[in-house]
Amino acid sequence: TQSCDGCFLLNHPRLLRILYYQIAQFMKISFASKVMLCFVSLGLLNACASIDSEKYENQKPAFVLEEFFDGHTLAWGIVQNRSGNVVQRFTVNIDGSVVGNTLTLDETFDYSLGEGVTERVWVIERGEDGAYTGSAGDILAGAAGQSYGNAFNWNYEMILPVGEKHYKVRFNDWIWALDENTIMNRAYIKKFGLTFAEVTLFMQCKP
Repeated sequence: TQSCDGCFLLNHPRLLRILYYQIAQFMKISFASKVMLCFVSLGLLNACASIDSEKYENQKPAFVLEEFFDGHTLAWGIVQNRSGNVVQRFTVNIDGSVVGNTLTLDETFDYSLGEGVTERVWVIERGEDGAYTGSAGDILAGAAGQSYGNAFNWNYEMILPVGEKHYKVRFNDWIWALDENTIMNRAYIKKFGLTFAEVTLFMQCKP
């Protein structure tokens, strides 16, 4: 007679139960793998959606970090969560001074919505070929900056307070000059390679 695997299994219920168990375990592993692949894919999409710095090399007006922030600057900003909802609204008073290749920024924050850091002091050093390094009390391992003509990019890690908890996050921070006295700042706050919040600021330097 012709053999039948299905008939064999039906005649051996214990083996059938083992097969069902193995299938169930496989489905669990498969689902977990799919979840992991989703996170990896999202991370790759975030990485691939990076800003093309070369487009701003020859655009005007040129932005020079230490020239713009030498003096008093006023900033208005918001923070949006992943859903696009505004969770913080604030102003920043910034007093800057330049000595040699060192720019010091003394920042004071005032919040009309939400809570956050109230003071920060940046010490920024200009290097060669438009490269900068910076440090502040809540910035981890220093910040790396690069000038791109009309644009400027900061990358750094910091400890971000959210309520009673603190999170280690990475900032990808972009600045564009709108005119000689006004700049726009967009910061993408990332955790595990995924953007979970965005910051938008407009800054004006005051004579």
